[in-house]
Amino acid sequence: MNRRKFLKKSVLFGSAFWLPRLLPASESIPQDGKSKVVIARDRQVFKNGRVNGDRVLALLDEAMQAYFNVDVPLRAWRKIVHPGEVIGIKVNCLSGRGSTHRELAEAVVERLLQAGIRANDIIIWDRLNKDLEEAGFHININGKGPRVFGNDAVGFAPELYVFGQAGSLLTRTLTNLCDGVINIGLLRDHSIAGVSISLKNLFGAIHNPNKYHLNAGDPYIADVNAFLPIRRKVRFTIVDALEAQYHGGPAYMPPWRWKFNGLIIGQDRVAIDYTGWQIIETKRKEAGMKSLKEEGREPTYIFTASDKKHGLGYSNPEWIETIHIRSG
Repeated sequence: MNRRKFLKKSVLFGSAFWLPRLLPASESIPQDGKSKVVIARDRQVFKNGRVNGDRVLALLDEAMQAYFNVDVPLRAWRKIVHPGEVIGIKVNCLSGRGSTHRELAEAVVERLLQAGIRANDIIIWDRLNKDLEEAGFHININGKGPRVFGNDAVGFAPELYVFGQAGSLLTRTLTNLCDGVINIGLLRDHSIAGVSISLKNLFGAIHNPNKYHLNAGDPYIADVNAFLPIRRKVRFTIVDALEAQYHGGPAYMPPWRWKFNGLIIGQDRVAIDYTGWQIIETKRKEAGMKSLKEEGREPTYIFTASDKKHGLGYSNPEWIETIHIRSG
């Protein structure tokens, strides 16, 4: 089978289970209800200064059950993945100690296994092998169990994807290997783009993210998220907000980090980013800092992502249903 036929078959296989809807313009009122965002927090998720993996799993379960309105977490996961698929987990390991918590990735892996995804059909991935290693992940390219590797291990597909002002090659992990992707972003400030939460996390799928930071990433971050493979394959977003950062990002900056003790989840990356942005702005205000707009780095790409051209989600708070869960 030549490569073009393989890619076509892969796209058809994935889309048979999952066809994401194109959202209407941000100027129009959604006809099918509000976008749902769940914010789940647990004051006991840290024990003696370290993440408690059992509490993280329980918190994830609570959030997923609330989002999908089901009584057991497995029913939630079976709504977004199906046995026989290869599922990628896109983590964010750019910040070393400030990266995706391994305990959260392990919790997702556990539920994927229970939902019928084979261990070797789970791929934890990010930009570079060294980034993953510095964040505490162990590289596993061809061994048993979930695979773990960076884009540098598999390279980029030769097709150039173009949308708006962005044109990029995409990692083979996304184009060739995965039927679906769970996007694990971070709740953090970004010194250029304002925030880097879920939309910008997908910059880890392209070969040239350094080109797309002008004008605080607007419209480039929205454009990259509109690339067809990203639009089709990213099925769900989980924001690691166990620890968050309100200034100095994306680098790990302890003076501006705080324990939010939470997860933010949903399918609408735009609504998630708008919600996370407001949390960061609130924390900045509490710390006596200027707003991101006053600093000249308001994340306007969030509004661009919700416009008629992109149709990626909703940025109007009137059309976002926020569900709060507190434990501990």
